[in-house]
Amino acid sequence: MVNIIDKFMGFLSLDMGIDLGTANTLVCVRGEGIIISEPSVVAVKKDTNVVLLNGKAVGDVAKDMLGKTPENIVAIRPIKHGVIADFSITEAMLRYFIHKAQKRRWSLKPRVVIAVPSGITPVEKQAVIDSALRAGAREVYLIEEPLAAGIGAGLPITEPVGSMIVDIGGGTTEVAVLSLAGSVSSASLRVAGDDLDTSIIQYLKRTYNLLVGELMAERIKKEIGSAYPLEQELTMEVRGRDLQAMLPRRTTIRSEEIREALQKPVTDIIQAIKSTLEKTPPELASDLLDQGITLAGGGSLLRGIDQAIAKETLLPVRIADDPMTAVARGTGEVLNQLDVLSDILLEGS
Repeated sequence: MVNIIDKFMGFLSLDMGIDLGTANTLVCVRGEGIIISEPSVVAVKKDTNVVLLNGKAVGDVAKDMLGKTPENIVAIRPIKHGVIADFSITEAMLRYFIHKAQKRRWSLKPRVVIAVPSGITPVEKQAVIDSALRAGAREVYLIEEPLAAGIGAGLPITEPVGSMIVDIGGGTTEVAVLSLAGSVSSASLRVAGDDLDTSIIQYLKRTYNLLVGELMAERIKKEIGSAYPLEQELTMEVRGRDLQAMLPRRTTIRSEEIREALQKPVTDIIQAIKSTLEKTPPELASDLLDQGITLAGGGSLLRGIDQAIAKETLLPVRIADDPMTAVARGTGEVLNQLDVLSDILLEGS
C-alpha cells in the first residue's frame, strides 16, 4: 500500500536532482533532464540576508554583480569548498531554484536527490538536508558526488569492475574508485576550480603588480589556461588595477605563465589521484589498465589536464561527455532508479 501511495505522490510531484556546487548549481527534473544551470551566487542587502529583487537576485543575475556592487549590496557564494558556509542564504538559493523548476504550481512538494562531497561531516550533511526541507522539498536524499558523477558519466558502477572517476568541481575535487555501487577507495580534496582562479590572481599580483577580479581570473583560465604544454601557446590581454599607481592598467600575458601559476593546484589534484590508486585493491587496480580514469566537472575542461594526469599515472584518461553536467545527470538517473539504487543514498526525511 505504501508503494502505491508513494508512486501516486511521485506522479503528482516534480522530483528533481540537484548538483549543489560551489561554483554552479544544476537542477535535473525527472523525465525532463537538466532545466537549470546557474552560478551558486546570491545578491543580498548588506548585513540583512535579504535577497534582492524580491528573492530573485540568484544565479546568473547575482553573478553579474560580483565585484561591481555598491557598499549596501553584497554578492555571496554561500557554498564554500562543497559545503554550506551560509545556511540562510543557501536556503534562499535552494528555494529559488526549486520553485523555478516547478512549472506546475499545483504539484506536491518534490522529492530531491542532492549530490554532496564524499568528505563532508554528518553535521554538514544534516545542514544540506535541513536547508532543502525548509526550501520546499518533501523528502531529501543525499548521494556522494563521485557516485553521482560515475552514474552520469555512464560508468558501470554497479558491476564487479573497477572504474575511476575524478570530479573536479569549483570547490572540491572528488576522486574515487567505484565497484558494485560503492566507493572502494576515495579522496575528497578541497582544491579545485576556485583554487585555479585564486592562483591566477596571486600570480598576476606577484609578477605584474596587477590586481584582477574573480571574473577576469576565470576568463584567463578558460581562454589561455593549461596543465600541459600546448602545441601552439596563446596570449591574452588582461585588464585590472595597478597596485602601485592604483589606476586601471592592461597587460598581455602568455599561456606558459598561466600554466606556471596553475602548477601547485594541478599537482595537488594529481597527487590525490595517485594516493587513491595506492589504496586501491590490486584486482580493481588491474581493471583500471583497461577502464582508465574518467574526468568530470568543470575543472576537467582545463586544457591538457587529461594529458598531465595520464603522464603521471600511466593510465588512459578520458573526459566524460558534457563533464559539467555529469553529477546532475547522475542525480537524475538515481531518481529514475530510486528503488534499485536506494542502498547508496542517505535518506534525510
